[in-house]
Amino acid sequence: APTTSRMLEDWLEATAVKLGLTYSPRTRFEGRHGPTPPCDLTIPSGGAAAQIVVAAKAFDSTGSKLTDAVREVEEMAEVRKGSQAVMAAIDGVGWLSRANDLRKIHTLWANGEIDGMYTLSTLDQFKTDLEALARYKKLI
Repeated sequence: APTTSRMLEDWLEATAVKLGLTYSPRTRFEGRHGPTPPCDLTIPSGGAAAQIVVAAKAFDSTGSKLTDAVREVEEMAEVRKGSQAVMAAIDGVGWLSRANDLRKIHTLWANGEIDGMYTLSTLDQFKTDLEALARYKKLI
């Protein structure tokens, strides 16, 4: 069955619940200089309190929506405070035809500009990394 962004968001949210984390879904966070890019999950909450922010991007279609998704992740990485962690969960057949967009997100991860990049097949690693980050930030 095709993966939708909402399904991916629900899985990320369920992971936060399993870990006992306080969170806000589908909100904005405050980074450096007050910009507030959208994100799909903030821990412990949105706005200035956000310490871990997560983008969920799943696409069964192709085209400009994928470019917009990349732009969102890039903006999150660009404005985050040094104390904030940025994670991106991506999936869907649409990424196959957008290798350059996918490469941009991977490059952010490889360069340490975001703290994690996950697909449906690596969501167990997302849970492990989220728990480690939350413990490091004394959120659990």
